Amino acid sequence: MEKRMQRLHRGWQAALFGLVFGAGYLCGIVGHPTAQAQVGDLEKEMMKKAEDSGGMVGSAAKLGSTISEMKDNLDKLQKNVGVLEGIQKALGG
Repeated sequence: MEKRMQRLHRGWQAALFGLVFGAGYLCGIVGHPTAQAQVGDLEKEMMKKAEDSGGMVGSAAKLGSTISEMKDNLDKLQKNVGVLEGIQKALGG
């Protein structure tokens, strides 16, 4: 009988631990904004300074900036294509 009570007690402890861990994890996910959202203009300034420094670092920074700009332009184009497809469907085409 005593071993059964010990197992039951350990089971409750494990369940309570899991519940507290899960609640903490959920609060951590919901409560913290991403770091990228906080960087904003600082990232652009640092990339600009790196681009102006020249050499391999400058070239890599320019490549990174160019890729980012291309991605932004592609995202905008995809959005516009979606709008055009919606208009085409509305017109029955």
